[in-house]
Amino acid sequence: MNTEILGVVLMFVTTILIALPLGRYIGKVYSGHHTWLDRILHPIDRIIFKFIGVNPEKEMNWKAQLSALLIINLIWFLLSMLVLMTQGVLPLNPDNNPSMTADLAFNTSISFISNTNLQHYSGETGVSYLGQLTLMLFQFISAAAGMAICAVVFIAMKEKVTDKLGNFYALFVKSITRILLPMSIVIAILLLFAGTPMTFKGKDQFVSLQGDTVNVSRGPAAAMIAIKQIGTNGGGFFGVNSAHPFENPNYFTNIVETIAILLIPIAMIFALGFMIQKKRFAWMVFGIMLLGFLLFLIPSIYLEMKGNDSIRKMGITQNLGSMEGKEVRFGPAASAYWAISTTVTSNGSVNAMHDSLTPLTGMFAMLGMMVNAFFGGVGVGFLNFYIFIIIAVFISGLMVGRTPEFMGKKIEAKEMKIAAIIALLHPFLILVGTALSSYIFAHNPTFYAGWLNNPGNHGYSEMLYEYTSSSANNGSGFEGLGDNTPWWNISCGIIMLLARFLPIIGPVAIAGILAQKKYTPESAGTLKTDTGTFGVMILAVIFIIAALSFFPALTLGPIAEYFSQHS
Repeated sequence: MNTEILGVVLMFVTTILIALPLGRYIGKVYSGHHTWLDRILHPIDRIIFKFIGVNPEKEMNWKAQLSALLIINLIWFLLSMLVLMTQGVLPLNPDNNPSMTADLAFNTSISFISNTNLQHYSGETGVSYLGQLTLMLFQFISAAAGMAICAVVFIAMKEKVTDKLGNFYALFVKSITRILLPMSIVIAILLLFAGTPMTFKGKDQFVSLQGDTVNVSRGPAAAMIAIKQIGTNGGGFFGVNSAHPFENPNYFTNIVETIAILLIPIAMIFALGFMIQKKRFAWMVFGIMLLGFLLFLIPSIYLEMKGNDSIRKMGITQNLGSMEGKEVRFGPAASAYWAISTTVTSNGSVNAMHDSLTPLTGMFAMLGMMVNAFFGGVGVGFLNFYIFIIIAVFISGLMVGRTPEFMGKKIEAKEMKIAAIIALLHPFLILVGTALSSYIFAHNPTFYAGWLNNPGNHGYSEMLYEYTSSSANNGSGFEGLGDNTPWWNISCGIIMLLARFLPIIGPVAIAGILAQKKYTPESAGTLKTDTGTFGVMILAVIFIIAALSFFPALTLGPIAEYFSQHS
């Protein structure tokens, strides 16, 4: 087996082997079972709850859960705006980086509280160390909020009839203290010993071989990179993210960071099986997500290792594959694996430039975000998949003439209306944003010339990718796009905000409504939802919605670019 392919296989197998026990541990944390960290962390939890004035034992219904989520996110947004717009005069700014403009601070604040981490700035010059630490705090907060609200849905699926679905604040705090913080510490230590900087000193200087004096940015990077990966945040300390040799020094750190991308999204599926005591259902969900993931991954690795057809026509051999925009220390296979892993989840970090991916690999990366349900972000990935489950149950019930039921609860008009709205919201935000930008650029090409470095189909793909990344709360980009402008900052900010919280509100509302309904035990006429047949039905629903919604847009972008190379 090719050593590059072997490296990819070993990374994925290792991820699964770690995710299995991690999922059981997460399930214990959210179920209130005793874990080995409780003795150390229970006193810390009590201090936190006493400080914020919350009784963690008080049960909350689904409406109260959502209210808590939205209110605290508003507070964090305002705090972030304050810090970013005044960072130039605040401490911990040894490199004297300026304060952000209002539109850039708006975009960045929404980006980090929504777990998107879309960066319209370069970390070395755009943010002070205090700003980086503030954004790192939000990387913990946004990831924990997604995991906590997902746990609420797990509890709703578990209970037969109830309106009490745990306590959001307790689930949120435990997500940080029991899961995200310990894992981030381990990853940060591994990165630190591998060469990633962790310092509050300013730029360092060295004399190059040419005799030039070069200023090198550094900072408290190891800690931020750890949570950016494990929390599917994706926002890097440096401008080129994990393609930077400080963020990702060697193949070992690449393995650690790649595993971290998928680890919690996969583990949450196994946590679901533990919590609701339906392991067969959890394995069905995992199998469908894995199949969708492989349908994007396998052709992407093949295309990147094959090389660029346009370069081949020039008579240039590509023994290493398509290496434009990639790091030699990683190669095309590991880069393609990272690209698909980071886009099927809401991670968005990069170890190669996605703008330089071959056209169809770029399409698969976009499809990962357009589907937004194959593993997905920490917590919210399953919430997106949950919507497709509800739709598939309803359609399957109608097809076989049975009452649509899921986990012993009838799926009725109210739940289907919510599911349909949430399923259509994602393509609506992406396609409307892309259409408006295309119209504006087409009618003012001179004024907006700085937007696109690449005209034609690829330029269109850059705009489509930006809105797809924003709506999927992903944060990666085709960086040929000049996106630090008021239009892109504000429009992407609005889309990130809507695409983060409405798809959370919808599934939680459905789960909360179903939890209050009368429980009907399974019978011979009950539709089985833990079988491979039902899994195929879910997959069909996902691809029909994605194909019908996005195929015309993809035809104008990466598909047209692919055929133009072979014309």
